[in-house]
Amino acid sequence: MKKIIALCAVTFAFVSVCAAQSILTAASFFQTVSAEYAKIQDYEASVDIHAAKTAMEGKVSFKRPNLLRIDFSNPEEQVITYNGDTLTIYLPGSDAVLEQTVDRGDASAGSGANLATPQGLSLMSRYYSVAYEVGQDPIPLDDGGDEMVVKLVLSRRNTSEAFRFIKLSVIPDSKLIRRIEAVTPQGESFRFDFTNYALNAGITDQRFLYDPPSSANYYNNFLFSE
Repeated sequence: MKKIIALCAVTFAFVSVCAAQSILTAASFFQTVSAEYAKIQDYEASVDIHAAKTAMEGKVSFKRPNLLRIDFSNPEEQVITYNGDTLTIYLPGSDAVLEQTVDRGDASAGSGANLATPQGLSLMSRYYSVAYEVGQDPIPLDDGGDEMVVKLVLSRRNTSEAFRFIKLSVIPDSKLIRRIEAVTPQGESFRFDFTNYALNAGITDQRFLYDPPSSANYYNNFLFSE
């Protein structure tokens, strides 16, 4: 009997160690995502944005350390650029250019798409706690769908953050972000879907220069205007 008990104890200990080795905490998984993005020098991807009842789509371009541009196909000709200091938005429907000097530590620069960058991930790890939405195993991106992702939920550590919580859906193999869902303290929700990634294609700085139409009206520091 003693031998059986000892054997059971050893077996249980061995199984426990193996199980512990296979468990990857949410924080550790998030760090693997950050590590992959740290290797990216530039990328382009298709992006679909949903905010309230508004749907937009276009192409996002990023280049280290902090260049970001979104060219929209819907609304057609709308452009957002961020050069690390200034956020510029061209609204063709209003023939207006909105410009805003942005704090380099603002992870929301670039209308939230900046969250899918090394800087955005670094800020999220600093100001948000990370947990799995369900578990470490991939689950469908959408109910009943075939596309599998690992889903994380990031909850803000203090009330000063722009988003109450952020959900990340990560492609298991590449560790690229497939979807970002962010909810503000006021209950406003934003969703960013990224597809068709092209990594490290050698994008030049010229890609991020934008010359708005000469007829456009300029509005500076629009975020703080009355």
